[in-house]
Amino acid sequence: MSHSPVASPRPSRQPYRGRLAPSPTGLLHLGHARTFWIAHQRALENHGTLILRNEDLDPQRSRPEFVQAMLEDLHWLGIRWTEGPDCGGPFGPYSQSERRTHYLQAWRRLRQGGLLYPCLCSRKDLAQSASAPNEADDEPRYPGTCRLRKDAAGFTEPAGVNWRFRVPDSVPVEFTDLNLGRQSYIPGKDFSDFLVWRRDGVPAYQLAVVVDDALMRITEVVRGADLLKSTARQLLLVRALQSTQPEYAIPDYFHCELVRDADGSRLAKRHDALSIRHLRDRGMTAENVLALAGWP
Repeated sequence: MSHSPVASPRPSRQPYRGRLAPSPTGLLHLGHARTFWIAHQRALENHGTLILRNEDLDPQRSRPEFVQAMLEDLHWLGIRWTEGPDCGGPFGPYSQSERRTHYLQAWRRLRQGGLLYPCLCSRKDLAQSASAPNEADDEPRYPGTCRLRKDAAGFTEPAGVNWRFRVPDSVPVEFTDLNLGRQSYIPGKDFSDFLVWRRDGVPAYQLAVVVDDALMRITEVVRGADLLKSTARQLLLVRALQSTQPEYAIPDYFHCELVRDADGSRLAKRHDALSIRHLRDRGMTAENVLALAGWP
């Protein structure tokens, strides 16, 4: 665990815009507390703006009571933001369920560029593709069965089939993480053609995050180290969209070490005993919770 997780230098790019991006699919836990606190601190250190984005893409798992709980728990920790679903701002709406037109525009541009193809053969990954993957349940490798399909141009809407981004095989995707250093992934080896839209009409996590970070002008993404491979996928999408949309700038990345339970497993929302809400109810202070999460 890094001893000074907000001290890594950041390239001089102004104005700083960071973001918190919780999903209302359960109660926030200690890992969220640490990551979001680091995001908050980095925004303060850079005299920047912090945005809260409600990543409620998944209609089956997102629940209004979890939206309210995450707002309350983040405020209780002392985290403050100036743009979000509860306070508005110039780049709203700040809930992904209300931003479908933006995702459709990106889908159309990628399809027109020949970078997507319709996929009829995989269902296993549908349940998780609207949510951020992690080290335990990363998107399953796709064997490429539908990769040679040539009928993408015949679709005017994405719903009805899965849509995959065709990765450039064996071309390294490299970036320097401000916390963990140089990273390199090989498309086709470390990950395969990935989902950008589900057959039930829901945009997948990878596409939605790229679109929102670009249109909300995020300059630095702070998130857990379990999303390093997602960053490689998202860089491919950003570069693909940059050719026609210059607002798709590549942000800086700062991936935080994960908080783990006593067995060394990554915390998940099923760990209710380590949720911020449960610890609050036990009488712990915000300082106690942050210390338990490994801060500083």
